[in-house]
This record gives sequence, structure tokens and C-alpha cells, in this order.
Amino acid sequence: MTREDRPLSPHLMIYRPQITSILSITHRATGVFLALGAVVFAYWLNAAAYGDEAFARAQAVLAHPLGRLFLFGWTVAMFYHLCNGIRHLFWDAGRGFEMSTLRASGVIVVLVSLFLSFAAWLAGYGLLGVG
Repeated sequence: MTREDRPLSPHLMIYRPQITSILSITHRATGVFLALGAVVFAYWLNAAAYGDEAFARAQAVLAHPLGRLFLFGWTVAMFYHLCNGIRHLFWDAGRGFEMSTLRASGVIVVLVSLFLSFAAWLAGYGLLGVG
């Protein structure tokens, strides 16, 4: 068999992405983003311990529109990673491997994580009448 006759392995240039592969990649990416957010959280805690001036600077950085966008993205990543992790627990129990269930649970994970993210931010601003 010559080199030209060997079959090609599927790769991103010829493989059509499916919801399961996209959600799997997103799960890994949100894990990395959560780790980055943990560093920002540690910075915020350190600033709080360092004094009023340092804490005011940290608060100003996070109150900036880009800081709020980062925090909202971190919230979405947290809820997505949580919901998809629960989905993985069902898989570990041997449930939910039918194609229709895989697709439906993937859509549910995305919708629930977005709902929880918006609900958390609305509650944080006191717009849900909670707290």
C-alpha cells in the first residue's frame, strides 16, 4: 500500500461538526475559562485583603463594561460547565446515548445555562424581586 492509498483520518477540514462535538469542545473551553476566572477572583480577594484603595481599583476594573462582560462570560461558563457536567453524570450511568436524547440534552444544557446566567444577573441587580 503506497502512501497515497492510505485512508485519511477524519479531521476538522473534512469532518462535519455535530452538536455533541461542539458541546464537548465548549465544555473543555469553559473549563479553561473558569480557571482564568479563578485567577481574576483571586486578584479580587487579594485586593480586598490589601486595603480600601486596592479593593476600589479592583472594583473599578470589574465594573468597567469589559470587566462586566468578562464576569458575565464567566457566569455563563460556570453554568454551562455545571449543566454539561450533570449531563456527563447521566452518561457515566449509561443513560442518554440515543441520538435524539444526545441532541435534546445538548440543547437543554445550552438553554438552561443561559437561563440560569441571566437569572443570576437579574437577581444580582434586584430585577427579579429575589433577596
